[in-house]
Amino acid sequence: MKKTLTNGNLTVETDTHGAELCSIRKNGIEYLWQADPAFWGRHSPVLFPIVGRVWENTYRVNGTGYSLPQHGFARDMEFSLVSGQQDEIWFRLEDSVETLAKYPFHFRLEIGYKLTGNQVKVLWKVTNTGNETMYFQIGAHPAFYFPDFDPSAEERGYFHFGGKTGLEYILVREKGCADTEHRFPVRMDGEYLPVDTHTFDADALVLDRKQVTEVTLCRQDKSPWLRVGFDAPLVGLWSPPGKNAPFVCIEPWYGRCDRIGFSGEFREKDEINSLPPEGTFSSVYTIEIPDCRK
Repeated sequence: MKKTLTNGNLTVETDTHGAELCSIRKNGIEYLWQADPAFWGRHSPVLFPIVGRVWENTYRVNGTGYSLPQHGFARDMEFSLVSGQQDEIWFRLEDSVETLAKYPFHFRLEIGYKLTGNQVKVLWKVTNTGNETMYFQIGAHPAFYFPDFDPSAEERGYFHFGGKTGLEYILVREKGCADTEHRFPVRMDGEYLPVDTHTFDADALVLDRKQVTEVTLCRQDKSPWLRVGFDAPLVGLWSPPGKNAPFVCIEPWYGRCDRIGFSGEFREKDEINSLPPEGTFSSVYTIEIPDCRK
């Protein structure tokens, strides 16, 4: 079920399926990818209770093996609508017999969207409703149209990282898991990373260790097109390799895929989060559409 928010600056569409953000429009321009399955059939899925893949599609809790699909199950489930106003909406997902078979923790996941000026605030709240420590990851996967997309040209624009330089990234490689043994420099032009049709030839660039707290997608003249701000320790940058896709994803993550060969307990997983019984995790990231002219 689709729901629309507006505040005079932005018009946003959301869906109870996956509590997914489906559209961000300003001045008649659509900024969020419209899920053409020829490239990628999603808009902005939430990643929960894992980000990425687990090694060999199996993870262990107290010695018992479980299986989860890439990025978990929340993005493919129906959320309940908790509250809705003109400029703010909240959705909820709770554990069930279906989720407990894949993920043996009791939880409540709440996702909210709030419009403030030129910003969409995406709010997450995870609550441990069980009697044991809960382990989880959560992440975002919003896809944005490249400004002035020209499929015949190689250049796509630039990323700006709030003035941060000297950045490094890791890659996702074997069986969808992270190669943590090798780190690569982000090859920047001053404060900007040029983005072209070959930037993602090796798949997603994962900037970890809280190197940045914002990523701005810029036009080819380096003027800002949209900005994603976050407090998450990791951000993934991705566009489908080899497809000349018209969009790029800017993905704040509290977690990432397993490292290659990991076979430990879920609680020992890299970039894992924990909550005691009745504990709550809250976070927010923002998507800002600055004032600019065509």
